[in-house]
Amino acid sequence: MKRRSLLTVASAATVMTLGGVGYAAHRRGKNPYYRGPTSDHFDGLRFFLPEQATDKSLPDVLRWQAKRQREPWPKSFPSPFPADRPPERVAGLRVVLIGHASYLVQVAGRNILIDPVFAKRASPVRFAGPKRVNPPGIAFADLPPIDAVLVTHNHYDHLDGPSLARIWQAHQPLIVAPLGNDTILRGYDDTMHVEIRDWGQSVDLGDGLQVHLTPANHWSARGVNDRRMALWCAFVITSSCGVHYHVGDTGFGDGTLFSEIRVRFGPPRLATLPIGAYEPRWFMRAQHVNPAEAVKAFTLLGAEQALGHHWGTFQLTDEGIERPAEALAVALGGSGIPLERFLPLRPGQVWEV
Repeated sequence: MKRRSLLTVASAATVMTLGGVGYAAHRRGKNPYYRGPTSDHFDGLRFFLPEQATDKSLPDVLRWQAKRQREPWPKSFPSPFPADRPPERVAGLRVVLIGHASYLVQVAGRNILIDPVFAKRASPVRFAGPKRVNPPGIAFADLPPIDAVLVTHNHYDHLDGPSLARIWQAHQPLIVAPLGNDTILRGYDDTMHVEIRDWGQSVDLGDGLQVHLTPANHWSARGVNDRRMALWCAFVITSSCGVHYHVGDTGFGDGTLFSEIRVRFGPPRLATLPIGAYEPRWFMRAQHVNPAEAVKAFTLLGAEQALGHHWGTFQLTDEGIERPAEALAVALGGSGIPLERFLPLRPGQVWEV
């Protein structure tokens, strides 16, 4: 295959990873994932935020792809931290980045994976699309017993079906996901036990540990005509170790989402926030915060500590591989916040109380 054709395929796969082809407003009269009552954020076919920005059109996608000014990434960007070999259980709070937006959270004696992706590509196909430039920060074989898996939404860089099926077969964890994602997950293994919830609802994991689903300024799509047909979310984990607020993907909006978390749950002990995949801003602003907006979110939350993810593993957008960490340092300096209070994590890096 010629180089130009390869680049075209790779570019298309990248857009697909972000659900980009879902921008094309194909008509579809039936939701393949979820059938439930209408609500203030579900119209019977698609989910939405009342203040959500207008969906981008297919011409917008083509404009981005045609005029891309993408900084090249290295083929390899190894983490300075060795692969972690976590303990079996932790009484307090221990968090390690596996890569991109995948975490192992060990809290109050429980082991929780968030958006676990172990694939070499974050893509619907194995031969093209964003390729991992560093190995997972925890080898699959070194995972401790997994009690629960939290899935924020169905984009391929967050919902890796084969990895989730493998985790299910090895650990039989409780899987928690927003409405409609159970249908997608069971397509990879129909024996999976998936607890689906709506925004504002919770799952009790026992011993005072609860997982709460909250809104995010984002959307969902796995294919060409299923945009916003499965729900997406952020998670709040409450336990004896405090409040942990985790966002997989979100736009900043007017900041209300973050202030509401503080009002409902109190200032988080820890916030894990995305800092990458934000250029070009005209295209990404509604769905991905940039580092300066992540710092604003951190301030609105009143969090004690923040950890940054969604950078440095898969190239989804146009900024260079180290730009998110550099921009985060600038934003923190401009806000008078010590750098150690908001760390841009690398795979295998551990933060613990």
